Amino acid sequence: MQFHHHGYVSGDPRVQPAAGIGRDRPVDLPEEVDVLIVGSGPAGTLLAAQLAQYPDVSTRIVERRSGRLELGQADGIQPRSVETFQAFGFAERIIAEAYNIAWMNFWGPDPDDPSRIIRTARTEDYAFKISEFPHLIVNQARVLDYFAEAAALAPGRIVPDYGIEFAGLTVHAEGKHPVEVRLRRTEGDRAGEELTVRATYVVGSDGARSGVREAIGRTHIGASAAHAWGVMDVLVNTDFPDWRTKCAINAEAGNILLIPREGGYLCRVYVDLGEVPPGDNRQVRSTPVEAVIDRANAILHPYAIDVKQVAWSSVYEVGHRVTDHFDDAADEPGREPHVFLTGDACHTHSAKAGQGMNVSMQDGFNLGWKLGSVLTGRSPASLLTTYSAERQPVAQELIDFDREWSSLMARKPEEISDPQDLATYYLATAEFPSGFMTRYAPSSIIAGAARQELAEGFPLGKRFASSEVVLVADGNRVHLGHHARADGRWRIYVFADRAVPGEDSPVSAWAQWWTDAAASPLATFTPAGADVDAVFDVKVVYQQPHEEVDVTRVPDAFRPRTGPLGLTDWEKVFAAAPSAWTSTDIFEERGLSRDGVVVVVRPDQYVAHILPLDATDELAEFFAGTMLPAR
Repeated sequence: MQFHHHGYVSGDPRVQPAAGIGRDRPVDLPEEVDVLIVGSGPAGTLLAAQLAQYPDVSTRIVERRSGRLELGQADGIQPRSVETFQAFGFAERIIAEAYNIAWMNFWGPDPDDPSRIIRTARTEDYAFKISEFPHLIVNQARVLDYFAEAAALAPGRIVPDYGIEFAGLTVHAEGKHPVEVRLRRTEGDRAGEELTVRATYVVGSDGARSGVREAIGRTHIGASAAHAWGVMDVLVNTDFPDWRTKCAINAEAGNILLIPREGGYLCRVYVDLGEVPPGDNRQVRSTPVEAVIDRANAILHPYAIDVKQVAWSSVYEVGHRVTDHFDDAADEPGREPHVFLTGDACHTHSAKAGQGMNVSMQDGFNLGWKLGSVLTGRSPASLLTTYSAERQPVAQELIDFDREWSSLMARKPEEISDPQDLATYYLATAEFPSGFMTRYAPSSIIAGAARQELAEGFPLGKRFASSEVVLVADGNRVHLGHHARADGRWRIYVFADRAVPGEDSPVSAWAQWWTDAAASPLATFTPAGADVDAVFDVKVVYQQPHEEVDVTRVPDAFRPRTGPLGLTDWEKVFAAAPSAWTSTDIFEERGLSRDGVVVVVRPDQYVAHILPLDATDELAEFFAGTMLPAR
């Protein structure tokens, strides 16, 4: 964490100075806003936290509940989400309170007595193989708390407007604030009072029964499968030996997915209630929790659970749905979108794969920096068309994966030919549920003709996979990607050629072009009077050990002076170092050219371009197609 660059800070450095609208944020909803977010779920709250980094953008988030969520239904946190938490500054704190999934065990019928279950496989969790971040379980409410804190402590000082529900909207053809939104108060002396807000953009993060989706005429495509599950968060005493290990249990009496929760005692249990008969008319959803507990004990035989408290329970039918488009203009080429859908408002599925909250948060991350860039004049409005184009295929991939996983989880013992196949599938598909399979197609913000061979370990369109390096200034081993914050800036990672700092070389020529050339993106897109790294966060990684890098001879492009005091930033110069994970340096680990390479990363951490050091014209051309010159 870096601070003091605007002067000495004696208090909590997470509290950023208020700026723009955040200095005097009105208590009541204004009549006009730039962005109105409907719903404070994972996508909406992350979106608010991101837009709070754009304090000149007027953003409000309305929520029909009277206050914070107290008991969330989602709980699985994939490694990509923890990586995102790192960008918002709270990964370490949420890891400390979460349950860390180390193993997943699998149980099936005992061949000698099929009425009893036995353990058939143990698998180390996939997170250990593909990320430095863990696979966690933690209450959704706590995730929202952390994002809400990030939004409230950021320069924009965004906090939810509780007790206000969505009542409808109209998108007008003209005007700075073309979306007319009708809202209604839900509590207090003013309950039932209606109000109207005009917005430039509206984001529907209002769940599976989204009123925003209905208002723009979008259709949720899909259906419920004829299979029901009971789910409960319980405190129990039990003789089942794997109660504190994630388990998939298959028995003659049905199936269980067992997920230990944070705190050491609580556990979530998904219990197979079987096929739903035709004409049930959702009666299965009225199944009492006592019946769910009885079914769980039948499945666990010869073990049993003695339930001491049910913290929460529900019954649901597996459903898989994706909305036809994620904005109001995706099927009208040439028209600028003004209303967007995120999270459950545009994709719903089963809960057992631990995907919903995770994919929803990436919806918000994808959209947030784009709205901020457009509304601050940094990018053209056409950037917003990439939201639906990028996120809808991801949602469809999620539905396809979840349909297969749900089918595997619901099988009867006689349908299983190999007791190991569920464990095999769990590990073989690890990159998808962990959140690292997403790959965006070429567009204005993903180069289509980049030199992938120069950086094979940073696939274009996929998230930037961090590696260990050494911070030259102090010799500490750090993760390069962990320095990136969700602050709306582009990251430019310059992996140097073999020369040491101070020598004439391709990297020194690149640095001089970056700071001095009129065509440099630094000169073209950085507003007058702003810090030199206000738009582009440029870092360099040298190939030599850090002891051989003289930081005072590093080009100024990598040692900018920032803040009102003009202090030198010492944390942009790194050296390659053997990784504790692979025993190779970052150049070898990520397949980086030893002749040097530039890797451009979007504000939401996805690799946008890969170029050799001498391709400065191409770099300038890429940003010219993505951004608007600074005003």
